Amino acid sequence: MSSDVGFRSERGPILASLMVTTGLVAIDATVLATAVPTIVDELGGFSQFPWLFSVYLLAQAVTVPIYAKLSDLFGRKPIILIGIGLFLLGSILCGFAWSMPALIAFRALQGLGAGAVQPMSITILGDIYSLAERARVQGYVASVWAVSSVVGPGLGGLFAQFDAWRWVFFINIPLCLLSGWMLVRHFHEKVERRSHRIDYLGAGLLAVSMTLLILAVLEGGQAWAWNSWQSIGAFGVGGALLVAFVLVERRASEPILPLWVFTRPLLLTTTIVGLGVGALIIGLTSYVPTYLEGSLGVMPLIAGLALAALTLGWPMSAAFSGHFYLRIGFRNTALIGAVVTLVGAALLAGFATTPSVALVSIASFIIGLGMGLLASSTLIAAQSSVEWNERGVVTGTNMFARSLGSAVGVAIFGAIANAVFRDAPNPSPDVIVAGSAAVFLAVLVAVVATGLAAFAMPRTPVDRTDAPLPADGRE
Repeated sequence: MSSDVGFRSERGPILASLMVTTGLVAIDATVLATAVPTIVDELGGFSQFPWLFSVYLLAQAVTVPIYAKLSDLFGRKPIILIGIGLFLLGSILCGFAWSMPALIAFRALQGLGAGAVQPMSITILGDIYSLAERARVQGYVASVWAVSSVVGPGLGGLFAQFDAWRWVFFINIPLCLLSGWMLVRHFHEKVERRSHRIDYLGAGLLAVSMTLLILAVLEGGQAWAWNSWQSIGAFGVGGALLVAFVLVERRASEPILPLWVFTRPLLLTTTIVGLGVGALIIGLTSYVPTYLEGSLGVMPLIAGLALAALTLGWPMSAAFSGHFYLRIGFRNTALIGAVVTLVGAALLAGFATTPSVALVSIASFIIGLGMGLLASSTLIAAQSSVEWNERGVVTGTNMFARSLGSAVGVAIFGAIANAVFRDAPNPSPDVIVAGSAAVFLAVLVAVVATGLAAFAMPRTPVDRTDAPLPADGRE
């Protein structure tokens, strides 16, 4: 197989397919936010619209570990195609939604599809590219998010301006069809056929327990008080079911989420880093635009472009992270990334009381550079420590940790901001600056905690002989 990395190489069509597939989730994550006011004007349900995002995140997060394990049993291709199919169906139904509750329900279906699409894309890249090549192709995929962060809000605003918000979802139809066709045509794998005992009980317990726990985290302090019966019940029942899940997994012959993922030091520390990465992403994407718009009165497009500096820095450093970890190892590369991220977060928090679009853009870009090194090196370290039949679970666990980190981050950062805003319907610029500064300080603390997890990573040798599997199957 050619050692080249790029669209003209032997594996180029597969890389292009996965980039289009990733674009489904990336565009959807950015295009909807700017169209929400128009959607609410037509469908009503202003108090319910946050569920458009919460239910999607929830459905995506709880299904990632399940899809990951199934991909290790039955192959990556059928799982990612199922994900694309669910995402396509959800997008069509969202486009024809007749009420806010219906739209929320169909967003959940989209989330079920997204739960397969993103982790499977990253897992397939880990299968068909060598250790030296993985960081570079991660840069290709990360660039999809960078482009989407700029194009998505513009598309959403354009559709909203012409009262065509339903095309926010209809635009996914050609992308789904194209990505599915490209994968069917170019990606072929040979999976060893043998009988499996699917852990249905474990999958059900994991899905229900994490649904309740993430729901409690997302809605606590928002839809209901932290000490309400809803919150206590969700945490209590979710925690009990999670304990039951652990007991079931200890006895399952093919557990849906093997507990060895949390007993191997490398996998445990990289999973904790994944939690931190998810929290950092949600903290910045949720509050940087609000901070700039509320304090300086800039247009949403300008605030979005300032934040886009983060998603520009990420793929740039991710593409070059391979040069670092091949020379100095995964742990040292992750530590460099953590330090760079710390510098950017300190800059953002230190000057939060003096708002500046330029300063926020620079800080976001520096954070993106650090996150690219940190996230890529830890994910690839985890993938490289296991064989094909465990790589899906390992990748899925890392992606699940990011989703969980985002959910927890939403709750923590939201509680910090609300403590300053104090439920003011129209907080003044000074109050917005104070609340955002408190959130950015919490982001700085989260960076330190993530850096400590990277510091705790064991020093593992980098296997320079690690070779990719053939693009048409397993060896």
